[in-house]
Amino acid sequence: MGLFDKAKELIKGELIDVVEWLDNSQNIILHRFDRRNDGAIKNGAQLTVRESQVAVFVNEGEIGDIFTPGRYELTTNNLPILTKLKSWKYGFDTPFKCEVYFINTKVFTAQKWGTPANFYVRDQDFGRVTIRAFGTYSMQVTDAAKFIQKLSGTNGEYTTNDIADELRSIIVTNLVSTIGESGKSLLDFAAEQSKMSKVVEQRINSESDYGLTFTKFLISSITLPEELQKKLDEGTGMNMLGDMNKYQQMSMADAMKAAASNPGNGGGGQGMMEMMMMNNMMQNQQMQQQMLQQQMMQNQGYGQAGYGQAAPPPPPPMSQYYVAVNGQQQGPFPLQTLQQMAAQGQFTPSTQVWKQGMAGWAAASTVAELSQVFGAVPPPPPPAM
Repeated sequence: MGLFDKAKELIKGELIDVVEWLDNSQNIILHRFDRRNDGAIKNGAQLTVRESQVAVFVNEGEIGDIFTPGRYELTTNNLPILTKLKSWKYGFDTPFKCEVYFINTKVFTAQKWGTPANFYVRDQDFGRVTIRAFGTYSMQVTDAAKFIQKLSGTNGEYTTNDIADELRSIIVTNLVSTIGESGKSLLDFAAEQSKMSKVVEQRINSESDYGLTFTKFLISSITLPEELQKKLDEGTGMNMLGDMNKYQQMSMADAMKAAASNPGNGGGGQGMMEMMMMNNMMQNQQMQQQMLQQQMMQNQGYGQAGYGQAAPPPPPPMSQYYVAVNGQQQGPFPLQTLQQMAAQGQFTPSTQVWKQGMAGWAAASTVAELSQVFGAVPPPPPPAM
């Protein structure tokens, strides 16, 4: 082979006659066609654009012709924009250099997002609250030319990871605005997440300028502050018990048990304070219930002259006893609380008690009124056979 033939073969090897991209990845959005050794595309080269792809020709930074899925022979007939950019007045017979970008137009699903930090919202029930939110979204390139111009530029490859931070910022901005404008309580968010997700999706798509479309946007969870979540869980527990008095009695008994088991570690004072607070709450609620019952009876007309009978007298005051625990006075506690404490072994017949009118402290077993407390406590179970 002569020198001329070798040069001819070398030039032929640098010419590109097949332009295509085989995508085996899961996250590549854009791929620039590799022109080996800066080779040129020859006249009549075959372009293959597969399903879920778009091929974009770019000449010196200017968007040229765009090809949808199919097989093409590259001639002046199907390169009208590039023909104009390169001033091919009478067609072209020589190879040309041009950047070719393949855009993946499939729907990229299960893309995760989350707020990078807590953000504040004003809630109608709890005031100013910090929350976090998480979810997923699906996206698709719907304008290949705009995507190249706005995002990828001259990058040889662009992935979903490259755009994740930018999209997260857009999501969080629209999410915060949507939550703030909704006026919904945090307690209603669970029922509103689907609607709120749709609103955020629509807002993002209406403001998007990157050639991308969110095909689905989901808010998976909205996380409340730990302190607030704890309070809500306590409220749920009370609703599950169905009896506020019972819940308060259990809480007081637990506090008393903790105080008795930690007399030397400061637990006694703290436990006594907790019991006093719970006892006050229970007394207040009982008073409110009595007042509500009296009001209901008055509204229904009981005791009025038209019914020919006098109004019932107010209920008798509830007996309450102070209890001596580890040499400390605690209480006063109503009988139903003492009964709960006796059931848990925290109140025994030998426990010293006192109430107004008694001459001094006395063992609970010597007080006739307290017999009902211990009478309701079952005896120890029989030994195993």
